[in-house]
This record gives sequence, structure tokens and C-alpha cells, in this order.
Amino acid sequence: MSRPAILFVCLGNICRSPLAEAAFRAAAETAGLDVEADSAGTAGYHIGSPPDPRSVEEAAKHGIDISGYNGRQLTEADFERFTHIFAMDHQNLANIEAVRPAGSRAHVSLVMDLVPGRAGAAIADPYYDGEEQFEATWEDVEAAARALVTKLSV
Repeated sequence: MSRPAILFVCLGNICRSPLAEAAFRAAAETAGLDVEADSAGTAGYHIGSPPDPRSVEEAAKHGIDISGYNGRQLTEADFERFTHIFAMDHQNLANIEAVRPAGSRAHVSLVMDLVPGRAGAAIADPYYDGEEQFEATWEDVEAAARALVTKLSV
């Protein structure tokens, strides 16, 4: 099997997907997995911008520094580079599928499909909510990260 390359995708790439990338990187490192990980947004709102300060703060609570991450937009090349592309919600899943090139072999699904009993669930966008929503987002992406590491370790 080729080296897994995982892309996490939300709308702007400043809240959910950077947290998902961070949680997965940490879980993969703990498990000793050799993987590639990145995150992107389906919209170009925050290209080159750091993650939302509330995401940076939430990751820091878990010993992870994401302040150096930079927002970027999903590209057609991502469908060749990554083996798995995980959307944070249904709208972004639809946006990913809309730009997916014909013949792409990347596995595309909702990230919460990885978590037993949570298939089909979306990770709510915490951008307009309070800091407690960022904690809930972390709990969701961490559960998905652990499930993905388990799946990739088999």
C-alpha cells in the first residue's frame, strides 16, 4: 500500500480542517504511522491566513501548535496527491465532489463516517459560535483522527 496522504476540508480552512489535521497528525505520530496530512478549504476566503485564533487556542490546550498553518483552497491536484479527502460537513462534501476530476481514485467522504455510530454526521462550523463550540469541534475531530489511525494501522 502506498503511503496514506490525508486531506481534511472545510469551508475556509481556518477552524475545523486545521484542527482535524492537527488531531490526526498527533494521533498518527503517537501510533508511529508514516502519513502525509494537510487541510484545505472549498472557498478561497482565507488563502494564506493563519487559523482562527480560537482554533489555535484549542489546539494549544492539547499541546499542539497550529499557528504556522496557512489557509489554502482545494485544488484539482489534491485529488492526485491525496489518497483520502475528508469533508467536515455535507455542503463541503458536495463542493468537493463538484470539483473532483473524472477518474480520481481519492477516497472522498465525511470525516465523521470514520467514527462508529456517527456515520453521516457533520462537524458543526464553530466560526460564529462561542469558544465552547471549538472544544466540541476538537472532540469530534479527535475521535475521527483516532478512528482513522486505527483504520490505517490494520
